[in-house]
Amino acid sequence: MKIRIGTRGSHLARTQATTVAAELAELGHETELLIISTAGDQSDAPSFGAIGPTGVFVREIEQALLDDAVDVAVHSFKDLPTESPPELVIAAIPQRQDQADTLIMTRDAKAEQPGSVPIKDGARVGTSSARRQAWLKHLRPDLQIEPLRGNVPTRIGRLNGDFDGIILAAAGVSRLQKSALDDRPDLDLDEHILWRLDPKTFVPAPAQGALALQCRAADRDVTSALSILGHGPTQLHVAIERALLIRVEGGCDLAFGAYCRESSRGDGTLELVAMLEHDGRLIVAKTNGKDPHALVDMAWETLQDT
Repeated sequence: MKIRIGTRGSHLARTQATTVAAELAELGHETELLIISTAGDQSDAPSFGAIGPTGVFVREIEQALLDDAVDVAVHSFKDLPTESPPELVIAAIPQRQDQADTLIMTRDAKAEQPGSVPIKDGARVGTSSARRQAWLKHLRPDLQIEPLRGNVPTRIGRLNGDFDGIILAAAGVSRLQKSALDDRPDLDLDEHILWRLDPKTFVPAPAQGALALQCRAADRDVTSALSILGHGPTQLHVAIERALLIRVEGGCDLAFGAYCRESSRGDGTLELVAMLEHDGRLIVAKTNGKDPHALVDMAWETLQDT
């Protein structure tokens, strides 16, 4: 079966899509990549929240699915709004990579004493994420936080003179480092320090590190082909994080994070950490249990009552 895959045009998006294409090819399918420009890609707004409502990086790709111009869309799951057209379905969520954020800093910017954000006092840090800005503001009020947009190589390039540090999704950096693209960018990280930020403290965006493989619900053959690529634990953890996001009803301009994983006990217990900024305060919810619905309910009660 030939499967047309729609994706954004950045190196990271194409890397993600080509990885899925290779896995489908191993299953005997022919694939074709089609590049689709989204409103988010075309905007030069300084922050993600200023671009527009949730979904600015996916709407045009979803429309291409609805128009039968592509058969599959490969999304960074954290970009997807909590509601999509009813004709579309997430057919699979492959095993996700590291959920955490990573702090990339120049060698002379590393703090002498390690901490939750180990960069020198007064450092200039770039990020356009409302969530990352809020966490930095509360964890390190001494820092100069300035907006920084662009693809991953562009943002890393701004470290050479403009910033002491930047914050990116660890999964995105890892995927680009392993990219099989012929035009794979040189991330030029040898002269920089990468520091993984503890996701229990610097809580990532819901579904960060995960891909969403979307198709038309009525297209049974494609749905069946994609379902083989799904990873059960990832699908469960992402579903819990996104269920809490629906309760919060957040968008790109909301400082909210959720991180779910299986407990180290090995007995099926799940741990959920959520963080929300409200009225200038950070509210943290930490819950654990085996019932996903109860887990979300408990976290939501804490976020509301604090």
